[in-house]
Amino acid sequence: MANPVEELLDHLWLQERLSQNTLDAYRRDLAKVSARLAEQGLDWFSAQSSDLAAAVYHPDESPRSQARALSACKRLYGRLLETGRLNADPGEHLTSPKREKTLPPLIGEAQIDALLAAPDTGTPHGLRDKALLELIYATGLRVSEAVRLTLNEADLQRGLVSTLGKGGKQRIVPMGEEAVYWLERYLAEARPQLLKDARRDEIFVSQKRVGISRQLAWMIVEKHAAAAGISHLSPHGLRPAFATHLVNHGADLRVVQQLLGHADITTTEIYTHVAAERLKTIVDEHHPRSS
Repeated sequence: MANPVEELLDHLWLQERLSQNTLDAYRRDLAKVSARLAEQGLDWFSAQSSDLAAAVYHPDESPRSQARALSACKRLYGRLLETGRLNADPGEHLTSPKREKTLPPLIGEAQIDALLAAPDTGTPHGLRDKALLELIYATGLRVSEAVRLTLNEADLQRGLVSTLGKGGKQRIVPMGEEAVYWLERYLAEARPQLLKDARRDEIFVSQKRVGISRQLAWMIVEKHAAAAGISHLSPHGLRPAFATHLVNHGADLRVVQQLLGHADITTTEIYTHVAAERLKTIVDEHHPRSS
């Protein structure tokens, strides 16, 4: 009998085109639950609702981790029901633990300016880093989308990039004149030096003559954030900055939703709260009767 977890992951990759990062997360969460079931002498087919609850709502896991594990289990049992390998879902009545909504950290426009000014554009690596940072901030791309962006997905003449987001959904995002300028410079001056005679489709490459990895992109952001005096900023932190700054300057929430590739506008609405929090901070700091 085929391993149910691997069969699910194959199905999700073939039918839903989920990213490798998402598939790896499913695999890790299901492996942890499977190990806890095994400690009870059980497997996916013999576990009852109470057994699965004990494995999912583990005291060592945060509510966020528990919710993610439960979501993975529901996908697995849904697939087992769909293929006729089970007749009942032990997770049917289990619900995700409640967790507090956390707002993305507030990254001000002055901080972003400092970050974007940090790379040394007189070097190939610095020029690459500058182009990468400008692009992510200008478009709100996820770091995984930015690093896999290819030459034919960037229309510099029209100032547009085409990307495949979660679930394989394509979206077209404008990048703005500043990002176009630095991408053009990077492509003309730095990329050929990094690649030498190698040929690659990815826009962003390293001196190893391959496309940069997601991990390297994180290191690039963290390095220049530290130089700019910004702590705990990851590439994903640039998405909230992109969205919040658009909302602060009056952008329609539906437009921001489309730019970010959110399926549900309630996901985007958190940035209105971030913007409101920023306005409150400004009033508290500067209004003569705020204290």
